[in-house]
Amino acid sequence: MARIAVVGSINMDLVTTVGRRPEAGETVTGDGFALVPGGKGSNQAIAARRAGAEVEFVGAVGGDVFADALRKVLREAGVGVSRLREVEGPSGIATIVVDRNGENTIIVVAGANGRMTELTTADLDAIAAADVLMCQLEIPIPTVLAAARQARAHGTTVVLNPSPVQELPDELWAEIDVAVVNEGEAARLASALTGVPHVITTRGGAGASYRGPDGVELSHPGIRVQVVDTTGAGDTFTGALAAHWHEGPDTALAWACTAGALATTKLGASASIPESAEIERVLAESGRDSRV
Repeated sequence: MARIAVVGSINMDLVTTVGRRPEAGETVTGDGFALVPGGKGSNQAIAARRAGAEVEFVGAVGGDVFADALRKVLREAGVGVSRLREVEGPSGIATIVVDRNGENTIIVVAGANGRMTELTTADLDAIAAADVLMCQLEIPIPTVLAAARQARAHGTTVVLNPSPVQELPDELWAEIDVAVVNEGEAARLASALTGVPHVITTRGGAGASYRGPDGVELSHPGIRVQVVDTTGAGDTFTGALAAHWHEGPDTALAWACTAGALATTKLGASASIPESAEIERVLAESGRDSRV
């Protein structure tokens, strides 16, 4: 079982479903509304845990009505929350509009995630004890850099999902072992990614591809599913990939593609993340041994 530390965000997602998303200045009638715990860090932590890893989450919630629910979803998923701190002000939120095709529009307000400006000694110890560190970009970049440096100093593999996409300092890229990007991010970050040893590019329904050291390339096809909501699919992919990275890129890619596809078949982010038994069943049905 891989040991994973996630340093990242946790949000309450305010999800509205509509027939079609509104144009600028337009009002449309929605079909439904739900509060769903999310945030890229939390989603990836839960996905890694459900894919079979031992996970410790390092992050922050606010002192508001969402804080207890956000803690609860991690705890019930079996993710360690001893490093989940509470800070003044609101928790992070994301406003998400999902249309009938499962496509979404998302606005994120950082809240407590933006106040994750330093790592404690205990946080650093959790990173040092892990096999894999997972980070994203919904917390301050200096905190991501500090986490990555700690991981590199202790032989912990650093997995970065550089989303929301933005320009990053060269000193951070120098600490990254594995980058997980979608096609748009891959195009925007092309020059920076050339220095990353392992790059995985997600391609939606077409699956994903891998580029490793010395030009090694792999790919895994997409899995045909009935798409309900794509929210959190990329995070599910990344979490499953990290959970099985120690088994090699080929196996990790198979797990990640399967988990990511299954996550699109249900509404919401954390609520849609599949358990390992479901992922293994689909891998077996496709003729793929989940452990090879």
